Amino acid sequence: MSLYRLLLPCVLLAACVPCVGQNWPQWRGPFLNGSTTETGLPTEWSTTQGVLWVTPIGPGSSTPVVFGDKVFISDVDRATNDVVALCIDASSGKVLWLSAVDKNRDADGGNTMATPSAVTDGKTAWFCFGTGALAAFDRDGKTLWRRELEKDYGAFSVKYGYSSSPLLYRGRLYIVVMQNPDPSRYHPSDAKGPASSFLLCLDGATGKTLWKQVRPTEATDESTEGYLTPVPYEGSGRHEIILAGAECLTGNDADTGAELWRWWYSPRSLRPAQRLIPSAIPGDGLVYAVRPRNRSVFAVKGGGKGVVGDDFLAWTFERQVPDALTPLLYQGRLYVMQDMRHYLSCLDAKTGKVLWQQSLEGTGEFYASPLGADGKVYCMSDSGHVLVLAAGDQFQVLSRIDMGETPCRSSISAANGHLFIRTGRNLYCVGK
Repeated sequence: MSLYRLLLPCVLLAACVPCVGQNWPQWRGPFLNGSTTETGLPTEWSTTQGVLWVTPIGPGSSTPVVFGDKVFISDVDRATNDVVALCIDASSGKVLWLSAVDKNRDADGGNTMATPSAVTDGKTAWFCFGTGALAAFDRDGKTLWRRELEKDYGAFSVKYGYSSSPLLYRGRLYIVVMQNPDPSRYHPSDAKGPASSFLLCLDGATGKTLWKQVRPTEATDESTEGYLTPVPYEGSGRHEIILAGAECLTGNDADTGAELWRWWYSPRSLRPAQRLIPSAIPGDGLVYAVRPRNRSVFAVKGGGKGVVGDDFLAWTFERQVPDALTPLLYQGRLYVMQDMRHYLSCLDAKTGKVLWQQSLEGTGEFYASPLGADGKVYCMSDSGHVLVLAAGDQFQVLSRIDMGETPCRSSISAANGHLFIRTGRNLYCVGK
C-alpha cells in the first residue's frame, strides 16, 4: 500500500491556517528571484515548537509550490517507486490527492526523478519529472493532459539526471533541455548524435508544442549540460526568456523563441566539464548569472541585440562563488552562497560592491538556494541546519535551527504567513 495511505500527517497544532498573503507559484517564488513580500514569518522554531503540521513524504529535491490553500510538490512514493504529483492541504497537512505519473529511476549524485519543481496558477498545477514525463492537473486532481517529452524529443543525456523546473509565463510553459551532444554518454542509446539542447514552449491549457528553439553552442561534452530553469525578463520593454549555460547567456523572444541576443562568458573558455546548475535571475535593468564551477557571478545589462560584447557587462564578482546554488535577489542586495565552504556574501545588486562576507560555520554543505522574506534571509544546509539571518548591510544571525533530518536539498518556500520546509523524509509547515 502507498506510503500516503499508510501514514497520516502529524498535526501538531489543531488550527486553521488562514489563506491570506502572497503565493509561491514556482521554484524561485513570485518574482523568480528567491524573494517574497510575505511578512509575519517565524524567526525561531524547532521540530516540535512552532510547527503547524508535518507530513511524511518520499525522497526528492523539488521545492514546495503553494497557492492559496494547496501545496503542490513532486515526489517519489517509497512503497511503489512511482514519481507522483502530490497535493497537500495547506491548513492541515492532509494529502488531498496524488497521481502516479511515471516510474522513478536512479541518477548520479543521489538525485531522484522528483527534482524539478511543480508550477501553478492556482487553477492548474503542472508537474515535470526527470523522466521527461509532464502532466497538468486541476485543483481537484483531475488529469487535464499528459506528455512524455523523451518519446517526443529523445532520451535526455544529462549526467546527474534531468532537473530543470518548468517556467510558467503569460499562460505558457517554457521548458529547457540542456544536454550532452552524445546521446549514449551516460546510458545506452540507439539515437544518432549529436543531440541538440533546446528551449520548448507549450500551451499551458493543452500541452501542445507552440515552438521549439535549438540553442547552439561552441561548448563541448559536459559543458553543454544544465540543470537550470528559464526565467523571464521585461526590463528591455519586450518579453524575453533568459537562459544561462553552455558558456553563454542568451535572451530569446518569448513569443517566437528567436534568439534576440547572446553574451559569451568572459574571458572565453572551452573547458569540457563546465555544466551549469544555478538559474539566471531577473533584476531591475540587469540580469544576474553564475559561471559554473565557482568561477564568477556576472551582472549584465538587459535588452541586447545579436552577439554583445563586454560593454554589456555591468559588474563581475569572483570570490566565494556558488557551484549549485542560485543567488537570492532581495531588497536591492544579491546574496551569493559558496556551497562547499558555506560562505555567504552580500553584494549591492546595482554595483556589485561587497557589503559583507561571512563563513556560516557549523552548518555543512548547501544545496538549497536561500530565501528572502520578511526582512530575513533563510539558508538551509544539506545536514538540515537552518540559519535565519537579518537582511541588510550588516551580517547578523537571528537564530539557528536543527531540523534533524538529511538530506535537505529543497529550497524553503514562504506563503500565506508560513514557511514550507522539505527535509529528507518530511514536509514541515512552520509559523503562527
